[in-house]
Amino acid sequence: MRRVSKITAACAVTAALALTATACGESSTESSGSDKGKMKIGMAYDVGGRGDNSFNDSAARGLDKAKSEFGAETKELTAKSGEAPADREQRLQSLAEGGYNPVIGVGFAYKAAIDKIAPKYPKVDFGLVDSVSDVKNVDSIVFTEEQGSYLAGVAAALKSKDGRVGFIGGVDLPLIKKFAAGFQQGVLDTNPKAKVQIQYLSTGSDLSGFGSPDKGSYAAKGMLDKGADVIFAAAGGSGAGSIEAVAGKKGAWSIGVDSDQALDPSLSKYKDTIMTSVVKNVDGGVYDLIKSVKDGKPLTGTQTYSLAKGGVSLTTTGDHLKDIQAQLDEAKKKIVDGTIKVKATT
Repeated sequence: MRRVSKITAACAVTAALALTATACGESSTESSGSDKGKMKIGMAYDVGGRGDNSFNDSAARGLDKAKSEFGAETKELTAKSGEAPADREQRLQSLAEGGYNPVIGVGFAYKAAIDKIAPKYPKVDFGLVDSVSDVKNVDSIVFTEEQGSYLAGVAAALKSKDGRVGFIGGVDLPLIKKFAAGFQQGVLDTNPKAKVQIQYLSTGSDLSGFGSPDKGSYAAKGMLDKGADVIFAAAGGSGAGSIEAVAGKKGAWSIGVDSDQALDPSLSKYKDTIMTSVVKNVDGGVYDLIKSVKDGKPLTGTQTYSLAKGGVSLTTTGDHLKDIQAQLDEAKKKIVDGTIKVKATT
């Protein structure tokens, strides 16, 4: 992994190579060799897009699996930070008009756009990740982030030397607060005397907190200076900055999110300090929807991917959890059987 400034540069280079600009200023990548008989899948990513090493990349893995398995044609478009709501609507509409089915909006920020556009295309199946829509032809794909984060909190409390840990959220939205709530509960249930620092990188409609590695690094350094030795960042692309900062502090651990960040080539330099990652298997939800459309029985309504269903989990890359695995297994069992009820708000 490079310094933060180089992280941003690398993302830009990757984007330049993989994506082409469209008229409306967004990024897209499209498979070649269009065939009328092929399944066509449209993916609208959130800010950061493919290559964010986190949430969007998890969705991309589901798309890639389906593309390979079904020989599908795909088109991928990416949101820009600070764009108008109409831009998301236009993105979804262009995919529907282009004959793509399903059309998947990755991220809660697509809810309003899908609520508006999906009814206009009743023969197109839409997917919405991380939010719930009541429109009939929409499959809402949601996860129990708080449950996976609870396990991360247990791990943090057991690994911390003095019980000082931190949580960095990309934006102070209900979805990210689910991560914070579960993490804090897991820490305090394990060590009631622990101290949990919680910080968000941006607020409200400002989604820059999901794509600013420099902000992630700055926040992590502040927590490290206050004694934290385990930091969990649920902040999209900004998490790379946090992971880098934590790696610079001897004895400190970072916890990744959404993807197994210890396996990310761009973070390989820091894999020995990434204790675990709270994986949200967005790829599974995306693949399930695509397969259901391929099979002629499209999923609709709300599909909840819980800890019990493997929707969320902790990674074990590097065997850093080996010494505490028994405690983690016990906590998981209690969540699954209902003995532990994990809060979704702090």
